[in-house]
Amino acid sequence: MPMFVTGLIKCGEKTGYLRSGSYYHFRKTTISHPLPVPVPVPGPELDHPTRGCACAAFMAEYDGVSYAALIMTECDCKKAEGYCVSCQPESEKSEVENTPSPDPRNESVLVAAPLQKAFEFFPKFKRLFTDVVLGPTDLEQSKSFFNNISWKQAFEVIEIELGFIYDIFYTKPMKVYDEWGLVRRFICLFSEISTFIGFMIIDKHEYSTTDVIITWLLLVGAIVQEIYSIILLCSSDWTMNWLNKQGKTRVTRICKAISSCRLPYLFPANKRWSDSMARYNLISYSLKNLPIKFSDVWKFFCIPRMLDECSSKNSDVPKYLKILIFEQLQEKSRHAPGIKEAKELCADRGKRTLEEMKCFSTLHWSVEREFDECILVWHLATDLCYDTDLNKKSSPAKNSNREASKLLSDYMVYLLLKRPLMLPPGIGQIRFRDSCAKATKIFQTVKDRNIQSCKRFLLQVNTEIPPLKAKGDGSKSVLLDACRLAKSLQSLESEKWNNEKKWEMMSHVWVEMLCYAACHCPRNEHAKELTQGGELLTHVWLLMAHFGITEHVCQD
Repeated sequence: MPMFVTGLIKCGEKTGYLRSGSYYHFRKTTISHPLPVPVPVPGPELDHPTRGCACAAFMAEYDGVSYAALIMTECDCKKAEGYCVSCQPESEKSEVENTPSPDPRNESVLVAAPLQKAFEFFPKFKRLFTDVVLGPTDLEQSKSFFNNISWKQAFEVIEIELGFIYDIFYTKPMKVYDEWGLVRRFICLFSEISTFIGFMIIDKHEYSTTDVIITWLLLVGAIVQEIYSIILLCSSDWTMNWLNKQGKTRVTRICKAISSCRLPYLFPANKRWSDSMARYNLISYSLKNLPIKFSDVWKFFCIPRMLDECSSKNSDVPKYLKILIFEQLQEKSRHAPGIKEAKELCADRGKRTLEEMKCFSTLHWSVEREFDECILVWHLATDLCYDTDLNKKSSPAKNSNREASKLLSDYMVYLLLKRPLMLPPGIGQIRFRDSCAKATKIFQTVKDRNIQSCKRFLLQVNTEIPPLKAKGDGSKSVLLDACRLAKSLQSLESEKWNNEKKWEMMSHVWVEMLCYAACHCPRNEHAKELTQGGELLTHVWLLMAHFGITEHVCQD
């Protein structure tokens, strides 16, 4: 019977959490006040000496009539009763007049703990995962906070918020702030221990040794699992936030004592995000795709597929890349005071940077194509320029722009190939395949087949012939366009820019492309990738929303 109680509690919890994690129920909970049935909005009252006349009952019958009809009907009623009716509205007192003006000294944003701020923003910004728009007030509060914190705190708040989303969608949320979660855990633990003691007392000679051993293992496993879940529960972000709001009660002391028992090897610290980004490089893949001896045998054993998987590399998201993204979003947020300007930023994918850098007339063709084509053209051009400028001297701060451009370039191609549903629809995979075929064909003529020699050879390709004539109508290769862009970027450096300014422009273009992809990724794809550790694209998407750069905002 005690184990039966434990089973009821666990099955009930699982059923309830599965229901709360469904899209319909989750969307319903994001709207705190359901929209009422539309009713006429009352207007200014008529200037008559008495209130609540016999006409009120008559007016109640017109609950669904427009306000214009109601006001004229009431005028007729008052005239019939002998009143001198004036249809001039009373001067409405503005609520703003009674509101004291804010003290300028108190306008500074108080930077609270990231956990507390994440829990404060979470009920509002979780609407993004249900396609429910945000209110302008919510965005103003968030913008004010994120414009006054560091990049490290900003990404930490985003990680905690996405951790909450993951808990709601895919786990039993670690909620103890209502105190009943911890009570249920101890009830289950007490039931399992009492069952264990009862099994020790009873006579077990009637049962086979195998059944007894299995029963012992099941009971011990259940108790260990329950203790493990209690320790994790008391160490979760949900519980930590709840403990911060409570006084020094017995329950909080018990939770803190249990949380302090956490061993670093058995219970590692919470890692809310994998903090990594996958990378994919077109030229490296093309070199691995060169024809070799016994190629049919390799294909029979699926070796090309294994090489394709090896071409994708994972690397940690470096500090300089996070700083670049944060500073760019912070600057864009400050230059976008209104909702209209913020929505325009969501549609930018390099054009704004080229216009600000005064090179749009030269490079406009590279950002005015389909988005998947823009990614591949800029990816190849970035890769070619990267190796060319590798030995050039530059300051560490400016050198980070080159490294960031390379990382974002490879990451966007990875999304294009391995996570195509996270990007706007297109034929990116076909373009990648044709570009690889074209590159492989060109690399066959190179004597020294290392990656540096192949890239130098591509920069020597004649790009004076229009790519459409060179590649034909059937091919979707972007190789010639990329060589043309790489040469244009190199010529910009020799004409009016230095190497550092060129890479600064390229890094800003890549950040705009990343933001464009984040804004146009479906919300269900963002939520789905949380099960794999989370994508950088999802973190950028939520960070943009906190800076007010989002399309999910109402005008009023």
